[in-house]
Amino acid sequence: MKSPKELSLDSKILKAVSDLALSPRAAEAARLVLEDGEVRALQEYANTVSIKRLGYNDHGPVHMRTVALNGVSMMGLLRKAGIKTSLETEECGGFEDSLIAVILAATLHDLGMSISRKAHELHSMSLARPILDRLLPLIYPGNLTQQVIVRSLVLEAIFGHMGNRVIHSLEAGVLLIADGCDMTKGRARIPMVLAASPRVGDIHKYSANAIEEVKILPGREKPIHVSILMSGEVGLFQVEEVLLGKIAASPAKGYVELYALVEGGKPKQYL
Repeated sequence: MKSPKELSLDSKILKAVSDLALSPRAAEAARLVLEDGEVRALQEYANTVSIKRLGYNDHGPVHMRTVALNGVSMMGLLRKAGIKTSLETEECGGFEDSLIAVILAATLHDLGMSISRKAHELHSMSLARPILDRLLPLIYPGNLTQQVIVRSLVLEAIFGHMGNRVIHSLEAGVLLIADGCDMTKGRARIPMVLAASPRVGDIHKYSANAIEEVKILPGREKPIHVSILMSGEVGLFQVEEVLLGKIAASPAKGYVELYALVEGGKPKQYL
């Protein structure tokens, strides 16, 4: 059974995609991956390993749905600003194909946490490949070329989502930033409750617990404006050690402005 939070995110994702896409294909792709039993089972177990075994924050179905919603929002802002995706620029597909790639990458990017934290992005690629081979023929029936192109783009985005490997497509860059933007206190709620003694990874959950809100809005100077509200300065770890590094490694870096605000203080402009 899906949690109320998952159901709410599913609804928001499907609405955002339907409002943005030119045909039903992207919404159908989102529906297929969000309703897939194997995907959800892997997401759930990835979260169990992350939280119960390793003491890290949420890397499960809520996190991956949040990243998908972030990615869809960013794709919409880029499109509104007239920024072409890599598939559009290379004449290998349209905006909707790029949007589908971001959605699929977002919902599959942390499956490898079910195996190991170390190199989990590589494990995620291995686990995602057969799922993509099963879903893409349903999304692009009879179009093997587009299946191959979108699959490659999804795997690139998964491969690069930690920000420690070079990626080149705008789509993969959007996924990288969308992942980094899921840093609110809800991600740390369960690990904080379960915490009994200091463990590796504690800084992630304590830092995330200080992040009150992350907003993705139209920018004043750049297409994407990311605004982060924190209850304390420990939240700066998430901004400076996680999100900033991901933005710096992203091909979408030039389209983002980033501000952080500690409650009671002045906004800090990073980008």
